[in-house]
Amino acid sequence: MSAVVCVDFGSTFTKAVLVDRTTGELLATASHPTTLPDATGAGDVLDGYDACVAALVGQDRRAEDADVLACSSAGGGLRVAVVGNEELVTAEAGRRVALSSGGKVVLVLHGGLDDRKLAALRAAEPDVVLLVGGTDGGNAEVLEGDARFLAGQPWPGPVVVAGNVESQPLVAELLAGSGTPHVLADNVVPRIGVLAPGSARRAIREIFLSHVIGGKHLSSRTDDRGRTFTSMVRGATPDVVLTGVELLARGLGDQHRGAGDVVVVDVGGATTDVHSVVELDPEDSGLAREVVATTPVTRTVEGDLGMRWSAVSTVEAARRDDLHDAAVRRRERPDLLPVSCPDPAAEQDADLDIAAAAVRIALERHAGRSRVVVSPEGRVVERSGKDLREVDLLVGSGGVLRHGGPDAVRRVLTPATGDAFEGGWQLPRDPRVVVDHDYVLAAAGLLAEEHPLAAHRLLGGLRAAGDR
Repeated sequence: MSAVVCVDFGSTFTKAVLVDRTTGELLATASHPTTLPDATGAGDVLDGYDACVAALVGQDRRAEDADVLACSSAGGGLRVAVVGNEELVTAEAGRRVALSSGGKVVLVLHGGLDDRKLAALRAAEPDVVLLVGGTDGGNAEVLEGDARFLAGQPWPGPVVVAGNVESQPLVAELLAGSGTPHVLADNVVPRIGVLAPGSARRAIREIFLSHVIGGKHLSSRTDDRGRTFTSMVRGATPDVVLTGVELLARGLGDQHRGAGDVVVVDVGGATTDVHSVVELDPEDSGLAREVVATTPVTRTVEGDLGMRWSAVSTVEAARRDDLHDAAVRRRERPDLLPVSCPDPAAEQDADLDIAAAAVRIALERHAGRSRVVVSPEGRVVERSGKDLREVDLLVGSGGVLRHGGPDAVRRVLTPATGDAFEGGWQLPRDPRVVVDHDYVLAAAGLLAEEHPLAAHRLLGGLRAAGDR
């Protein structure tokens, strides 16, 4: 089998690409509306997958016998609640780690669990609770108290424990005694000013695969080769995409180089996600004005910025009153397509304007600001967030960019670049700009572990846009 099918089960569309596992050549692409079970249980997420595979086979017969690697954000994706000691340190660190692992953060709690917070936790309906707190060898009281409280319910789980390592034996004993599924990970804040997301990110992925995918009941059958939905899925889509972005930026060494610093903006119907891989200035990689340090690999999710369900809040955030009526139409009709409207050109213009607002605001929130402060010692530049000014490559993703025509890059992505100090925002100054038309970032993330060279070659088109 020389080819592999890479599938992204999205909340709206299921996308599939066929890739040569040796050369990394993109052989075929397909998409189909995601087929979620309805209220009666009829329907199966593999129905849309079957349609995609049939379309791939029509383009290349190798898709018939190809292996399948998949990621998923269907059925609401991965919902994570963070429980930490204090708001500005461990809870904030846990929030960032949850985002980098591909989760949608539905709740952040701090200061010790009680009945009121438990009610909020239950109402948020998380798939995973990320339990953090204390530096290694530091405060253990809140972390151990939270574990004791959850065990006393008992919490149905699953829980990822990524706090003070000296407390982990007791925490594990408490959760095991209550039958709560859990995974232990390294502390996300081993010491003040250090954020260590890797171990917790892997643990959340493990929980996602072992407990969450099957628990969403998106599929009850197999494909024509006996494979189940759960056996296909390798991770949450945002986590897999971030792996693809890391590979795009860093490459595989000197002989298979990367594109340099990379930012990816994915504009969806409900959220706008920003992924960045940026080499940090050593002078900016410490605490600066933040207690939790910035990391080279970052993901943020803006739940109020999007093209359909979040269109109204997007135009409100951008103060674009002229787009209000168009945004309301999109919120009321999430399946709206400009080509099927009475005035397609006007609706296409509105889509591009809403997308431009979502991209600009999402990048501003991801990057943060710089400002000049005059102190007795002289002028000092203070920075918060992540400095994106020297980014080499800006990649746009999402249906509005893939189907927005030749003006999409100019009208949606380019306005989010330029003078990084306008308003203090640390935005990309002069990046190369490209659109991921063929969904290759998710596919590369899926291929990266078992077929890294093919994954690197698959990203060649995007990487070439970043060449100077």
